[in-house]
Amino acid sequence: MAANQSPEQDQLYKIRHSAAHVMAQAVLELYPEAKIAIGPPIDTGFYYDFDLGRDENDKLRSFSPEDLEQIEKRMRQIIAGKHAFNYRQVSGEEARQLFAGQPYKLELIGGLEQGGIDEYGNETAEKPVISTYRQDTFEDLCRGPHVEHTGQIPPDAFKLMSVAGAYWRGDENNPMLQRIYGTAWRNKKELNEHLAMLEEAKKRDHRKLGRELEIFIFDEEVGPGLPLWLPNGGVMIAELEKLAADTERKAGYQRVRSPHLTKEDLFLRSGHLPYYADSMYPPMELEGVKYYVKPMNCPFHHKIYAAKPRSYRELPLRLAEYGTCYRYEKSGELFGLMRVRSMQMNDAHIYCTEEQFEQEFMAVIDLYRLYFEIFNVEKFVMRLSTHHRKGLGKKYIDNERLWLKTEDMVRRAMDNGGVPYVEVPDEAAFYGPKIDVQIWSAIGREFTLATNQVDFAQPSRFDLRYTTSEGKEETPLCIHRAPLSTHERMIGFLIEHYAGAFPVWLAPQQARVIPITSEHNDYATRLALELEAAGVRAGADLSAERMNAKIRDAQLMKVPYMLVVGDQEMADNTVALRKRDGSRVNGMHFGAFMEFVTQQIADRSSVL
Repeated sequence: MAANQSPEQDQLYKIRHSAAHVMAQAVLELYPEAKIAIGPPIDTGFYYDFDLGRDENDKLRSFSPEDLEQIEKRMRQIIAGKHAFNYRQVSGEEARQLFAGQPYKLELIGGLEQGGIDEYGNETAEKPVISTYRQDTFEDLCRGPHVEHTGQIPPDAFKLMSVAGAYWRGDENNPMLQRIYGTAWRNKKELNEHLAMLEEAKKRDHRKLGRELEIFIFDEEVGPGLPLWLPNGGVMIAELEKLAADTERKAGYQRVRSPHLTKEDLFLRSGHLPYYADSMYPPMELEGVKYYVKPMNCPFHHKIYAAKPRSYRELPLRLAEYGTCYRYEKSGELFGLMRVRSMQMNDAHIYCTEEQFEQEFMAVIDLYRLYFEIFNVEKFVMRLSTHHRKGLGKKYIDNERLWLKTEDMVRRAMDNGGVPYVEVPDEAAFYGPKIDVQIWSAIGREFTLATNQVDFAQPSRFDLRYTTSEGKEETPLCIHRAPLSTHERMIGFLIEHYAGAFPVWLAPQQARVIPITSEHNDYATRLALELEAAGVRAGADLSAERMNAKIRDAQLMKVPYMLVVGDQEMADNTVALRKRDGSRVNGMHFGAFMEFVTQQIADRSSVL
């Protein structure tokens, strides 16, 4: 049941698309020598790319914050004119005359004439039509849609946000352009809510909190995109691995291990090298043999499957591994823990018969939903990523029959399971269709989490077989899945989702005992040791700071439970419990607290 866009979303799309055109008009009026590139609507607004040329020192010209203010001012004047958006189709020659002196548009026109790309330079299967939209004095290559006139863009519901560098058509060999990002909404209230969310997102930024909470760091001498996990991060990784191990054991998975590098032959056989070479680190050559560090675990698991003859009685066979992989992401694409070059992946491969496929595929979807419940993820979207015929033999395995068959198998499984999804063409894995999972944090920020992929190609490439009940040999299907994504991306998401205030089971330190004076240090130490012995991550703050300063330090580190102890508590074997949320329980018997906290941890509770 693929989801469709609502009329409200359609109208918002038109507002954002139209605002991008109005911005381009304003820029060309203020900077007549500027060259324009593309300006699409995006999830929360729009952007447009410009080439402002170079200054007298041969440095790229850029927009300043003051420039954005002037552009915004001119945009509102254009909006007030209520200029109609008029559509027309033009010939290639008319388009070249219209955009003479605009080299980026001329390049796009050439692509439209040849076919296979749209007005943004993206591949498309649609029949190429060269069309434009004009408002006031500005005309742009465009197929729409737009609002009827500029007056339908709410003048108090948009804002220009930032400027960033962007290579033309995403290729670092092409010129660097200046990209202005804007946000646009239906009304001022929605805009203000979005801006407030952005401010909250800054406070929750996992890069900032990750350092403050001593979870991870990056170091230039180690290299970009290669995180160093501090002890607190190590605790979180161990807890996520335990969660995965517990859950997967109950679901019938078996744990395996594979090396960090392998001979070139393995990736040639798997097909990854022709399709994936740009994302792999270059090979090392030793004794005439090329070795690669692994960008994925799949080929190793296929080898483990092939280590002995398999019977239908063994299927489905579920092999799981938290394997460390390395991918050469471009420097400009690295972003904290969200885009890294070293990652530990919650990977598994399920080998099954065609008859078992639907049940196994949906069991993986159920795993996602279980984890969403544990982490209080209330909003998510499943995206069915399919192939494109034009990519066969280049971007995708060249077998149209199996593409159509497996895509239909995934649709049927999702429909039968009652799981809503949206279908996205031309984003499949090279070996089969997949479900990509988008989730939203507590403040509404979207994250790409993980994937559930069907593989009809690699089992054959590795000659994987099983013996049927009739004694025949068949090739299994393979499902690739990673419900907890990578440690890097998952922890980055969790930092922002919880603003660093993790559930007690996941918190690096779960309880801190705070003596009021040094006379209470021995009692505090004894309680901390008893908590540790019971499996609670605890410590006693025996520093010379005053009690209030110790409490403030614990709050800054977002420790779930603070146990303040003084004379009365020592006499009664109690604690004064202060929870991270500000609530208090005075005179709580220590044994009662011990029972409470250990149960919270065992239940992986999200409630303090």
